Amino acid sequence: MNLATPISSLKGVGSRREQALNEHGIKTIHDLLYYFPRRHLDRTTISPIQNFTKGDLVTLVGKVETFGEKSTRRGKIFQVIVTDDTGLLTLTWFNGVRYIKNLFKVGDKLAIHGKVDYYGGFTITHPEFDKLEKDDDPVSTGKVIPLYPLTQELKSSGLDQRILRNLVHEALSLNIEISELFSDDILLDNDLISLKKALHDIHFSDGIGELNQAIQRLKFDEHFFLQLLMALRKRSLQHSGASPLPDIGPYFKLISESLEFELTNAQKRVIKEIHLDLKQSISMNRLLQGDVGSGKTIVSILVSALAVGNNTQVAIMVPTEILATQHYHSFKTELVKANIPCALLVGNMKKSERTSILDGLKNGKIPVLIGTHALIQDDVDFKNLGLVIVDEQHRFGVNQRAKLVEKGNNPHFLAMTATPIPRTLSITYHGDMDLSIIDEMP
Repeated sequence: MNLATPISSLKGVGSRREQALNEHGIKTIHDLLYYFPRRHLDRTTISPIQNFTKGDLVTLVGKVETFGEKSTRRGKIFQVIVTDDTGLLTLTWFNGVRYIKNLFKVGDKLAIHGKVDYYGGFTITHPEFDKLEKDDDPVSTGKVIPLYPLTQELKSSGLDQRILRNLVHEALSLNIEISELFSDDILLDNDLISLKKALHDIHFSDGIGELNQAIQRLKFDEHFFLQLLMALRKRSLQHSGASPLPDIGPYFKLISESLEFELTNAQKRVIKEIHLDLKQSISMNRLLQGDVGSGKTIVSILVSALAVGNNTQVAIMVPTEILATQHYHSFKTELVKANIPCALLVGNMKKSERTSILDGLKNGKIPVLIGTHALIQDDVDFKNLGLVIVDEQHRFGVNQRAKLVEKGNNPHFLAMTATPIPRTLSITYHGDMDLSIIDEMP
């Protein structure tokens, strides 16, 4: 076996689970090892309820005591009462009640993360949470427990946190050869552990120190190779012209003025930075970094509207069909305000629907296209592709990104990532490429 071995070779991966994993971009052992936990539960980070203070951002482990719907003047809300050995906490949801209410049972053990408020008792509104198995209590085991992103589709296929951890553990136990990318000197100079150890410890570490070393190494890899790619691209683009997109245009104004929220100063700043690039006759080559929830999506929507206002097309490529669908709905909700058509192109769609989309791209009637790697197939042709946006860019290979860019005549390029830029690379980034950071949460 090697990193390219199909995920179906692992025990417990039948056809249904394989399909669900494939739809999330997990097709090989390599994909599974790079399906990183969204956070980790460590005994040193867990707060007892009795120590809470209003405004604290906390992580706790609690047991579900009771739950139910409640009617208020604003409509129905859903509340869950959880306890630990020191106190009681109320979890509250104002949105998604129909879905949320089916997720809990009395006695469930939850890992909960959120901001504490106080209304006659401690409460967290719309918390992040994960169900824990009996052997998943970090306080009693002393372990750092990985918590993976699990969509409803993955859960419906029978996958839970324990099963996913077992799959990753099995993949790591195969002792597959993982080639080191850097010399010993580079690892030593940058205080980096080996790639093989990093891929193990990001999933199963003995302590928070080992985990942080793994995170540091994997962030270094991602940004080193992105920096290399974009530096080479920037050098080549300096010798080739691009169509400037100077106008703000009516579409941008329509959408921005109809938003139900105020853009943060950081969002406004990065939009200005991007627009300054788009005005130039040299292709933009910019990385947009911002934490999850910082508002990168609305920035990409507004920038797309700006590009369409300059009579050009936009392609947005994301790594999975699930994420593509989410982006499509987000884009459509805002673009419809300016009567801008957009389409979704993924691998699993009817031939007639696909043909209609391809025709719309060729004749320019579809100015905005969102999709997966299906965007880079040979029969996908644009009339005038002027802006390429790649989200979660580290999930794509260099050739995939380049192939999408080649579908236009030196289009402007924007990559987006939620991964913070390591200090070891930040100076080089500013020297070799253009970087925008959303450093403020809405």
